[in-house]
Amino acid sequence: MKRCAVHRSRVHYADRPSQFGHLYHAADQADRPEVMRPIVLVHGGYWTTEFALTIETAIARQYAERGALVWNIEYRRVGEEGGGWPNTGRDVVAAIGALDGPVRAGLDPDVAARVDWDAVAVVGHSAGGQLAVWASAQLGARTATTRIDTVVAQAAALDLVAAGRVARPSVVNLLGGPYESRPERYRSASPVDLEPIDAHIVVIHGDKDTAIAVEHSREYVRRVAERGQSVELIVVGEEGHDAFVDPRSACNRRTIRALGL
Repeated sequence: MKRCAVHRSRVHYADRPSQFGHLYHAADQADRPEVMRPIVLVHGGYWTTEFALTIETAIARQYAERGALVWNIEYRRVGEEGGGWPNTGRDVVAAIGALDGPVRAGLDPDVAARVDWDAVAVVGHSAGGQLAVWASAQLGARTATTRIDTVVAQAAALDLVAAGRVARPSVVNLLGGPYESRPERYRSASPVDLEPIDAHIVVIHGDKDTAIAVEHSREYVRRVAERGQSVELIVVGEEGHDAFVDPRSACNRRTIRALGL
């Protein structure tokens, strides 16, 4: 695919230091398709400040080169003031909601006119996959002026109750205590326990993942499909957990295909 110049801008969706995102799109009008898909990227990293939105920079640029409008978001994480549950989740909800306001307001008019605001995709990797599914559900797959039609959960943490029962440290730190002391908090944050949403969920997982086993995605898909969720599972052979942040990987190619880019 032909590469093109990409424009990046920083947009704040609220006033805390981590409540911002990077917005990407093709810089030159000639490189923009007639219809541009808006994609929200939610990075992973155990919900902690050890990782930031920059781990998705190469992916964001690649998707913009392929004609998308990409909103790569940051959010408050464990290890900074205000981070942890529920604020971490609420920030992602607010960042998606910013498509109605500061994101659209900051766009070049030519870009804004090309974007299909009824075809928003929310893509989250690992911990970001939990946040992507959870936030989309809280919004009912809609903002005031946009519709989320696709959620892509990449090697995602989709069952926080199961993780809490085995005291997985990252999940316990996110939710502020052990499962036994706050089971309802775990359940309400856990994507597998949410009601179906009016969007198609694509779950993609590498079969060599040693951080989150592919069986967790299989079980998620089985359980939510039984409740009527539109969902599909794509298992990618011979790739592991971090493949999704490598633009050259098969996991990323399957994501691109799911997004129609």
